Amino acid sequence: MPGYGPMPGELETDRLSLQLRDRDDAEWNLRLLGERDGGTNFDFDDVQRRLEDQAATARQVGFGLYTIRRRVDGGPIGYAGLVVGRSSIDEPELAYELLRAFHGQGYATEAARAVMDAALATGRERLWSTVGAWNAPSLRVLEKLGFEHHHAATLDQGDVIYLVRQR
Repeated sequence: MPGYGPMPGELETDRLSLQLRDRDDAEWNLRLLGERDGGTNFDFDDVQRRLEDQAATARQVGFGLYTIRRRVDGGPIGYAGLVVGRSSIDEPELAYELLRAFHGQGYATEAARAVMDAALATGRERLWSTVGAWNAPSLRVLEKLGFEHHHAATLDQGDVIYLVRQR
């Protein structure tokens, strides 16, 4: 990963604590996957393996996904972080998702801002995010963070908006 420092293992905001995910996050992550439209075909062991793979990738590339916990009670509410996704190690993709009970409270914006700021502090000049065209709340979060519409594409899962954030 020449030219970029690694992301920190932990981030904090006024209300949130973020730590890189690991296999211990499988239970709540399985619940999150089940809340998605159509549910999930994964079981607990599948989710643990996926989280282990993601942790290994994070160690390799210097960034990954963080579990978001509320500082007031330590409960997990979702994840935010960087992935290669539809982008690259040099220009990674910001991703986040919250359990439904925590939507509409500003947590996604707060967590995504912490991740974005830490990513830019590694020396990266540009970040991406992709969002389903139907997902107005996520598009609002990214707009608040200064992401701008780059282009749209129709993929297997429907219309996707590509957004970019320059340093």
